[in-house]
Amino acid sequence: MTAAPSSRPAAPLRVQRLPLAQILASAGHDHAHAPFAALTYGVAGHEPWMTGVAAHVLLEHEPLADVWQAGPAVQSGTTGVVRWRTDGDWLLGVVDLSEADEAGGLEPLARRAYGNVFDAMRQTGCTELLRIWNYLPRINADGGGLERYRQFNAGRQQAFLDAGAAAFDGAPAACALGLRDGGLCVRFLAGRVKALPIENPRQVSAYRYPDRYGPRAPTFSRAALAPLGDGQVALFVSGTASIVGHETVHVGDVQAQVAETLTNLHTVVGEANARTTARFALQDTEPVVYVRHPADAPRIRAQLAQALGEDSRFMRQAVFLEADICRADLLVEIETHGTAAGSLIAS
Repeated sequence: MTAAPSSRPAAPLRVQRLPLAQILASAGHDHAHAPFAALTYGVAGHEPWMTGVAAHVLLEHEPLADVWQAGPAVQSGTTGVVRWRTDGDWLLGVVDLSEADEAGGLEPLARRAYGNVFDAMRQTGCTELLRIWNYLPRINADGGGLERYRQFNAGRQQAFLDAGAAAFDGAPAACALGLRDGGLCVRFLAGRVKALPIENPRQVSAYRYPDRYGPRAPTFSRAALAPLGDGQVALFVSGTASIVGHETVHVGDVQAQVAETLTNLHTVVGEANARTTARFALQDTEPVVYVRHPADAPRIRAQLAQALGEDSRFMRQAVFLEADICRADLLVEIETHGTAAGSLIAS
């Protein structure tokens, strides 16, 4: 199928974080009330409309999922290695690749995965990339003379360039984490309305990192604002950590890293608020907190609760996952999202 482009979505997109058991009960056995899609944390997606992030959930939290609701006429399909669902306005896609599927290693594997992502976007007419989640095993390990994350970055950026997509200014919001097992996992959200990228003045844009971080820079913006329809705007904040300029700060001190990460998150939210009439506050968003060492999770949670309020939406909806961060000296990374009424402000 190919959908014609439009200036605004015909059907609004909505996202809500809910307990997995509640989602399954609402969908019903006949799937008559199944959502457009669901991204589950810590458990496999065992329904056609579900996809999972296979990371270990910390702090004995019940399984949660981000549930996406869109238009009623949902179609499913495949494009190369991408499995996708679309209502014609919104596209959620999934890639799961074993490194055995590509003889050349992680760099060509990432290039192939992202090449197919762009193919799926063109095929469905949802040509605006809004948010990407990347997961790969042994992210900090040596990949034969080059760190595996840097190999992934090289393949990802080349796929953006091959597709004529924004690999630098205008890149989408994203995260990249390391998991224990599995292959390369990519989950992405696209639509027919362009997102507005947001940067952090405290940090060098990731796509402008110096060569010391690898031959190809990471391809993502610090955050993105996206109109969802019905007067709602989404804020997607990329994975954020204890980086000032382009340097890791507070090496070895997890609580200082959490504090610096919070400063970066507040700064990005403030920059986003300057570009929209919607009002966002960090404490009202729904995060995923990636923790390198599981033993650190309780004190990270306590520090976040003290900073943002135990009863805040942030704390009530937070998901804590065990994961390796994209730099070996980073101990925690936080991504988050939220929605609010408003519109984008033209620059």
